[in-house]
Amino acid sequence: MALFGLVLMFLVVPNAGPVLRASQTGKGTPGVFTARERSCIRHPGHEACTLRGAFRSDDGSVERPTVALYGSGKGLREGGSARARDVGRSGTVYLRDASHEWVMNVLLLAAGGLLIFVGLRRMPARRGREAGSPLADE
Repeated sequence: MALFGLVLMFLVVPNAGPVLRASQTGKGTPGVFTARERSCIRHPGHEACTLRGAFRSDDGSVERPTVALYGSGKGLREGGSARARDVGRSGTVYLRDASHEWVMNVLLLAAGGLLIFVGLRRMPARRGREAGSPLADE
């Protein structure tokens, strides 16, 4: 159980900084995202689409030729452009508005912490029972 909690932490923590910056409107390097392709996956009840393309900062200092646009990019199709911002996340840029991605990250961090806590608390009790310790039954 604790191991699964550590895996969750390992997956979430490296992106914590960029996700936090994405949650704040105006943070990051402003620029333009130009869509090259849109790929969609249908799930029962909904469809999830990803836009891939290029990002260029307003001042020209940042050019990222292959990134995904986080968020729906409503109405944006291949060849279209949208105002976006680079918050330092590998392979992803964000729309100008604040992202709510942080909510899922906080939930995953809490779940990981809880799994680690519960897993570690259960370990000594399990060891005591296995060794036949009379204290384990208290």
